[in-house]
Amino acid sequence: MPIGRSESGRGARAYGRTTPFLTPDPHPEECRNACAGTRRERRRAVAPRAAEAGRARRGRRGRARDRDRLETFTATEAETIEAFVDRLIPSDANGPGAAEARVARYIDRALDGELAPSRPAYTAGISALERWSRTRFGAGFASLPAVQRDAVLTDLERNVATGFSPDSRTFFDLVREHALQGMFGDPYHGGNANFAGWDLIGFPGVKLSFSAAEQQMDVTVAPAHKSTVDYPLFSGARGNGHAH
Repeated sequence: MPIGRSESGRGARAYGRTTPFLTPDPHPEECRNACAGTRRERRRAVAPRAAEAGRARRGRRGRARDRDRLETFTATEAETIEAFVDRLIPSDANGPGAAEARVARYIDRALDGELAPSRPAYTAGISALERWSRTRFGAGFASLPAVQRDAVLTDLERNVATGFSPDSRTFFDLVREHALQGMFGDPYHGGNANFAGWDLIGFPGVKLSFSAAEQQMDVTVAPAHKSTVDYPLFSGARGNGHAH
């Protein structure tokens, strides 16, 4: 799962997806080729990026229509965080990613609750991310094609992006940690929508008991697709109206 790298230097993905971070930035070579070619060659070099940028704009419009009511973020902040976590945990052939699991929704809601102390860090970090994105590529982060978003996030992870307090790696790690919570936590809290994260890793969900057959080795347990608060024993936790 492209959620950056672990401290050991290995990718943190657990499902065979490769990380886009800490890979060489491809743009210098592209620029040299484009500048050295004819006008037609330049147009061909730019066209794929323009097409990808167009797809990104259409995707943002679709996400805005589908977005849940915001509780903490502004619309602009939500767009930036959605774009951020989408590159940390992208949808691919292995299954759904942060967008389908509503990871940004989890972060937005949690910042109005247990994660409220992190709200100032998000306000400052998102502003710094936007400034760095415009410095690097001349556009806001959510407007960039995927390869340029990855380059910006690589700068944050490598701690070379400036303008962050205390530094860019701290903000990268903060969002990464919360993205993991939103992807794989209990759906009651707003993320892991439709149990996307649990299905991705083969976790059957919350079950109060397992049969003898289900406890055998190499047995696939049918998903329960239940949140903790779906059981009467824990139903008292339903206090803030959030539902999966």
